[in-house]
Amino acid sequence: MRKPIIAGNWKMNKTLAEAQSFAEAVKNAVPSKDVVDSVIGSPALFLAPLAWNLKDSDVQLSAQNCYWENSGAFTGENSPAAIADLGVQYVIIGHSERREYFHETDEDINKKAKAIFANNMTPIFCCGESLETYEAGKTAEWIEGQITNGLVGLSNEQVSSMVIAYEPIWAIGTGKSADANIADEICGVVRSTVEKLYGKEVSDAVRIQYGGSVKPENIAEYMAKENVDGALVGGASLEADSFLALLEAVK
Repeated sequence: MRKPIIAGNWKMNKTLAEAQSFAEAVKNAVPSKDVVDSVIGSPALFLAPLAWNLKDSDVQLSAQNCYWENSGAFTGENSPAAIADLGVQYVIIGHSERREYFHETDEDINKKAKAIFANNMTPIFCCGESLETYEAGKTAEWIEGQITNGLVGLSNEQVSSMVIAYEPIWAIGTGKSADANIADEICGVVRSTVEKLYGKEVSDAVRIQYGGSVKPENIAEYMAKENVDGALVGGASLEADSFLALLEAVK
């Protein structure tokens, strides 16, 4: 059995006061991490105070991005070593917004994955297709390419322990969502691609999330599917009550 993982991606939202208020509301209310992994994907500005606030709770933290070098003349970037030093457990990489707006490539994301593992954190590796690709019937081909290129040089152990998030770009922040059958089918493509690259033992172990307009009202439909092990959630993770409702639905 793969343990469910629900990760809220706050994106560029909240002030520090709002982030701390959220942490206070959820830190003693989330299910045990023995049952489900509860993850907050916070802006980098808030990681340090949140890590201190949540250190004795079952809430885990994720950065939303990092650089692939631990130090150097990279103004404005965030060091994976420094992020790890705060006690952060996860880093989201390859999100479609990073790929589209900041022109990140599969090679960039692969280097970040290696740096995250080198600093004893876990990547949440995002993949997903545009509406144009989806309507052209080329989703499977596109996803296979992102996975194949993004995992180059990673070990079986690393891939087994990572999280892969399938997020169709046309379902992010649009109110549209791939129905549970579509999500399961494409998460199955992710799993079969991992199996081709690393074998069945690894593909059976890797956790795959669905993301894209997930909310408390529909999450149970996704979680009932064989290949869906959790969700990467945007808007529905911004309010404490909604985040807790997501967790209650899957524990």
